[in-house]
Amino acid sequence: MTPPSRRAFVTAATASLLVGCGGGSTPPSPEPSGSAPGESGESGRTVRALGRSVPVGLRIPAIRVDTRVMRLGLDPDGAMQVPPVEADDRAGWYRHSPTPGQVGPSVIVGHVTVGAYGDGVFRHLARLRRGDAIVARLENGTSARFAVSGVRTVAQADFPTEDVYGDVGRPELRLITCGGPRSGDGYRDSVIVFAALSAGSP
Repeated sequence: MTPPSRRAFVTAATASLLVGCGGGSTPPSPEPSGSAPGESGESGRTVRALGRSVPVGLRIPAIRVDTRVMRLGLDPDGAMQVPPVEADDRAGWYRHSPTPGQVGPSVIVGHVTVGAYGDGVFRHLARLRRGDAIVARLENGTSARFAVSGVRTVAQADFPTEDVYGDVGRPELRLITCGGPRSGDGYRDSVIVFAALSAGSP
């Protein structure tokens, strides 16, 4: 990724990501990335990176998520945009990140609560466990399939910017929402799911 996209990508991580979100626990941290550029090691198998194609949908069977995905950029103040708080809640892909299946961390965010409308699309994100499947439907009609490598709940004040947004040598996915107890108008923590591209994609 090249500047200014790279600068915008990392800057957004230091801002408050979501408003009106909630809860999670602290499952295991992900395994470190160690594959060669353009490849992902999964049980000794080589997984080739995919070409660029914007995500239009996201399915997570273990927590019964099947959502459309919108594109997000940056607000004028440099913070990452978030999906609107509305009854038709959707996840959002951060367009300064790679598309799912490209080398690098593709970032998708979502709400856990949407005010008076109730639960958000990522309400149960913290329930995911290592090995759970995540499928990103792509604009070109194919799908990028990922397996969860770890889930973390961290204080927003200690958000692991480099772990989430830093360069990696294989196709990975990050799903982000809020968690923990209320803190003012928001929540204290962030829930982050780490996943790697699976064999058989697309």
